[in-house]
Amino acid sequence: MPHVEPGMVVGLFGGSFNPPHQGHALVAEIALRRLGLDQLWWIVTPGNPLKSNSSLAPLSERLKNCEALAEDPRIKVTAFEQTIGTSYTAKTLDYVRARNRDVHFIWIMGADNLASFHRWQRWRRIAMTFPIAVIDRPGSTLAYLSSKMARTFDYARIDEDDAGVLWKKKAPAWTFIHGPRSTLSSTALREAQAR
Repeated sequence: MPHVEPGMVVGLFGGSFNPPHQGHALVAEIALRRLGLDQLWWIVTPGNPLKSNSSLAPLSERLKNCEALAEDPRIKVTAFEQTIGTSYTAKTLDYVRARNRDVHFIWIMGADNLASFHRWQRWRRIAMTFPIAVIDRPGSTLAYLSSKMARTFDYARIDEDDAGVLWKKKAPAWTFIHGPRSTLSSTALREAQAR
């Protein structure tokens, strides 16, 4: 895991990033700015348990490509999930929290993940571990109204105008952040490369 100091506010942005693209970089940039982060850990996972890994590029290649996109020095590209032997977010967050008691973490995800968030292993536990910032993605702006996660934790949603103090909230707490959106997707990029 990247080095942190007590009291820091750190965003956790995980995914397979297969491949990473400017849409991911935009989510990271919005999160850094709107959440007032000291660091953002770009966590490249060994694989997504909900997706086929047959077209998954090697972890080293995805790491290298993420590092090339991560221009802000506050972004720390890491693949520590490989070291701890998990692809499950709930386990990753438990591991991070146990080793960084004096750091304020926020889980960051694109809005396109909201529709399937309830299919993630121990998804309610994830929401109870750290505050969550959901960053708008094309075609997903209204997802927070209809997703099971949004309905289940509706009482814990804070206004996006308060995103800068999300780190001070005890989980469950989450916000939906609107802003510029990129139409790029890893799936579309892989399909274009296959043609």
